[in-house]
Amino acid sequence: MNCLNRRGLPGKPRVVFLGTPDFAVPTLRSLVQAGHRVTGVVTQPDRPKGRGRRLGMSPVKEAALALGLQVLQPEKVSEPAFCSRIAALSPDLLVVVAFGQILKKNLLRLPKWGALNIHASLLPRYRGAAPIQWALLNNESRTGLSAMCMDEGLDTGPVLHQEQLEIQENETAGELHDRLSEMAGTFILRVLEKGIEGTLMMVDQDDAEASYAPKIDRHMAPIDWSETGVTTHGKIRAFDPWPGATTSLSGKKLKIFSSRLVGEGKRTGRPGRIAGISVDGVVVETGDGLIELGALQLEGKRRLPAPDFLRGFPLMEGTLLGA
Repeated sequence: MNCLNRRGLPGKPRVVFLGTPDFAVPTLRSLVQAGHRVTGVVTQPDRPKGRGRRLGMSPVKEAALALGLQVLQPEKVSEPAFCSRIAALSPDLLVVVAFGQILKKNLLRLPKWGALNIHASLLPRYRGAAPIQWALLNNESRTGLSAMCMDEGLDTGPVLHQEQLEIQENETAGELHDRLSEMAGTFILRVLEKGIEGTLMMVDQDDAEASYAPKIDRHMAPIDWSETGVTTHGKIRAFDPWPGATTSLSGKKLKIFSSRLVGEGKRTGRPGRIAGISVDGVVVETGDGLIELGALQLEGKRRLPAPDFLRGFPLMEGTLLGA
């Protein structure tokens, strides 16, 4: 399945898996459960976690150890000394899912059939680190997975196989992440089956159709209530569960989650004003339409469903958010 070789993979290829976060775990487990020979798992070094800043393993490391697999944790995966360790494993194929480091040519050329990346978008759309969040920010109706032959560019290699997934109404980034992650576990098996059969077709990406999904960070979180309800809804969904879309209430930061549109296109008086309290949430005016907030988290407190939040922090119609 090398991008330059159409003869097909061997029936049981020797795979070195590279991945780090939760998203990659179902793919690793699926490979092992299907009987593929995973000869090594490469993941990021242990990092400080939590308030105590104790060293913690990546989710992929935890899963690999539970499966009895060899784990390798380089600081820089493409350094010559580490490439020698990978070469010693004689891999037929690298399978890469959300690894978190750039792979250079000296590593990519080691496996006989190349390096295969599973990316959570329909390439060339949403190349980069945060394709799930940006699909929601842009209120896309569908996304999916792409299997791509890796080169040294940023998600620029030829596409081998794609499968679509419809984005559900009000679906959050966390929920979509989990669905795509589970989907990737079966997706990789279909890709490898086609690779073994020699039926994969390479399609070069059209750079003119490309869009990018840069990393999400906290400075993007504040809500501008003068924007439309559709735009605001997209931001709240994209930033749920992290970092949380934010506004202010009585001088304190307020994170907002679990929104839904309740008055799209309805004219409003003042963006950010609470228009009413519903059974399920807090209804707020935007620049165009109304939006219902289903969960809130006041600075220093925990996230609560709106009815529970209101019992401890009552809000009145006419209260202005973000003022």
